Amino acid sequence: MLDVKDFTFFDKQNSFDFKGFLIKTLSYWKWFAVGLIIAFAIAHQVNIRKQKIYGINTTITIQDENNPLFTANTSLVFNWGGTSDKVQMIATTLRSRSQNELVVDKLQFYIDYLRQTKYFLQDVYGQVPFKVTIDKTQDQLLWQFIKVKMLSKDSYQITIPFQSTSAAVINYSNNKKSSVAVTEGEFVKVYKVGENVSLPFLHWRLDLADYEGSKFGEEILIRCNAFDNTVSIYKGVKVEIDEKAGSILKLGMEGTNKNRMVDYLNATVDVLIRRQLENKNKFAENTMNFIDEQLLKMEGQLKDSGDELKDFSKTNNVLDIEEGGSTYTGQLLDNDAKKDDVERKLAYIATLKSYLKSSVDFAKLPAPTVVGIDEPNINSNVSRLIALSVERSELAYSIKGKVYYERIDNEIESVKRVLQENANNYKIALQYDLNLVKAKIAKVEGEIAKLPENKQEWLKLSRKYNLSDNIYSNFLQKRSEAAIVKAANLSDIKFIDPAKDVGGGLLGPKTSVNYVLAFFMGLLIPLILVFFIFFISNSIQNIEDISAQTQLPLIGIVGVKHSESNLSVFERPKSALSESFRAIRSSLQFLYKKQNIDGTKTLMLTSSVSGEGKTFCSLNIATVFALSEKKTIILGLDLRKPKIFDDFNIKNDIGAVNYLIGQNTLDEVIQKHTSLSWTLLPLDQFHQTLPN
Repeated sequence: MLDVKDFTFFDKQNSFDFKGFLIKTLSYWKWFAVGLIIAFAIAHQVNIRKQKIYGINTTITIQDENNPLFTANTSLVFNWGGTSDKVQMIATTLRSRSQNELVVDKLQFYIDYLRQTKYFLQDVYGQVPFKVTIDKTQDQLLWQFIKVKMLSKDSYQITIPFQSTSAAVINYSNNKKSSVAVTEGEFVKVYKVGENVSLPFLHWRLDLADYEGSKFGEEILIRCNAFDNTVSIYKGVKVEIDEKAGSILKLGMEGTNKNRMVDYLNATVDVLIRRQLENKNKFAENTMNFIDEQLLKMEGQLKDSGDELKDFSKTNNVLDIEEGGSTYTGQLLDNDAKKDDVERKLAYIATLKSYLKSSVDFAKLPAPTVVGIDEPNINSNVSRLIALSVERSELAYSIKGKVYYERIDNEIESVKRVLQENANNYKIALQYDLNLVKAKIAKVEGEIAKLPENKQEWLKLSRKYNLSDNIYSNFLQKRSEAAIVKAANLSDIKFIDPAKDVGGGLLGPKTSVNYVLAFFMGLLIPLILVFFIFFISNSIQNIEDISAQTQLPLIGIVGVKHSESNLSVFERPKSALSESFRAIRSSLQFLYKKQNIDGTKTLMLTSSVSGEGKTFCSLNIATVFALSEKKTIILGLDLRKPKIFDDFNIKNDIGAVNYLIGQNTLDEVIQKHTSLSWTLLPLDQFHQTLPN
């Protein structure tokens, strides 16, 4: 009986056989080769089929630009609420629908310029030798490709394939969509460059552009898109506030056409600067409108008082009259001017209080300084109120929730309450000043009452004229100051780096990255499959698999045969397979020696199912013994599917069964092979003729 201890050099191993796994993995090298080929082919197709994505950026700064012409008397300052609030508001405005509608409309970016490539439609804006300008007040073909081919520098051809008898059109002046009747089929017509095209479905003018990269004869596709859809696309402008400098904004866009992004970013900032400057000039414009209204009234009063003074001079000796009343003229003019100044301030305060109670839009409030109010609290709070009102109107399209509006409305209410309190306190001070002025005027008028009637009349008329003239002159000065302020106003927004195509800017697809990913995926997927096969496999792959499953000793390992017959050792005695059977022979001889078995030895080979190599191993083990000059007997006992006779080219007419049932004698069933020292015998002679 065999003892496991006889083969202690085959110890059981519990550790992972990395070497065996590596060898097994390398045996699947064809899988890895196919995986790499497929992965690189996919990466190549992705790189050539996908359009390149670029990134363009621009940087702007937001500062408080005070008008250099501001003085104590021209303090028409428009306070936006500080740089921090201003930056946040501008960042929100840049993403608002109202802002992007103005930019899209200015650039007519609802028009696409496309070129058909092998895999996709390429945006070629700025890369074609022409540019179309549509008539916004007329209908334009919507969503339909218009093929434009430049025939020469003077003419071009348009081709429109109509699939039905009607076509969708849009009027960009009101964004109204409708349909017009067309002739089904292909519309083809030639026009001159610069000629106005007037068709029921198309109204534009095509002009040459300063671009020489495109050749004549190339077909370009023009398409008009819905205005609102286009604006929704461009609302995705990225706006970032610099963490280190809170007054700096970075604008960025991603797309397939760098020319289009450069124009859009620069136009966005230009439109923003214009809008911000218009809002900043709102204060000065309100002031000028208010002054114009007052001047219109004062012109009539000044003319009437001048005419009255002229009529009086015609019938009276003005020089004699002036000699006695000139002392009072200067006093009356000075006090009347002070009284008018106070009364106008009181009128402004009354108007302001009424405005605060009844109005919800404070953007049209005139500056307090227009009537000479220099009280800092009132000036700053009126300025803040106008700024909040403008900010609220600016966000009408960009903010849909109520939370942000509630914050602004609460702040407006807070400023209104403070402003009302300021107005009440200032009104008390003005009433006191008014009473003092009236007292002085009454004193002077008492002195004048003692003068002759003609002098009193002259003083009355000259007083009226001088007051109107003084007020009119002051208003003219104020209007001139407001106009200067408006003209000298500077925008708080400035370019640091305008958008520009300086080369590069490629964001994707990253061809090198795709190929690197393809390399790893081409290795990883087959490796995962090998792992899966390795770990679900329940077949015997190596010695360790046997040692892990059983305590039976292992006497040898037999490789795969590459010959057609089972006589592998006999046919190729020096092959590796033959050496494996010789190793088995040595192990058997060691076992027989260890067990002290002398003389004839018996070895039986069996298995549970057919096809596991009983016949193959029996023949080759017998061969190595026979080749070592041992007399060897092979006894085939496969009664259902006997195979040994095929390898020896002998007949299978009689065998062990015939001998066992007495049909044939022992000599009749024995078949000898003369080239080797073996004999085929029936079962009962097996133990007498084994090799010794």
